Amino acid sequence: MDTEYDALKLENQLCFPLYACSKEIIRKYKPFLDKLDLTYTQYIVMMVLWDKKQVNVTELGKCLYLDSGTLTPVLKKLEKKGYLSRTRSKEDERSLLVTISAMGEALKDKAKDVPMEMGKCVRLEPEEAALLYKILYKILDQA
Repeated sequence: MDTEYDALKLENQLCFPLYACSKEIIRKYKPFLDKLDLTYTQYIVMMVLWDKKQVNVTELGKCLYLDSGTLTPVLKKLEKKGYLSRTRSKEDERSLLVTISAMGEALKDKAKDVPMEMGKCVRLEPEEAALLYKILYKILDQA
């Protein structure tokens, strides 16, 4: 029997399986990232740096959908580990640049098998993974 409160049932919420899957996926990353001494958030920061080499904090936040309040402690910890440096831009002192270090680049080689290992944990057909990726980014683009 449908009621005016059916929309409040957990099984009718799209947000819940997204939340639960995200939490579980990150949990599955943990053993692989523990070997690298990285948290998941540190790992995704490093993925951006492995690709871009240098990025300002604002752009990094946009790439990762994270605000500066979340990024700042993560960047400080990664800098303390020697994986990156943070410097003010010479062109605009308001802009903080994040640059990967040689140690950060070396970490990339140690991390290269993480995606393959995660692929074993999350068994989707390539077509399913591609469709899910497309749908999730459609949602993110609207956020």
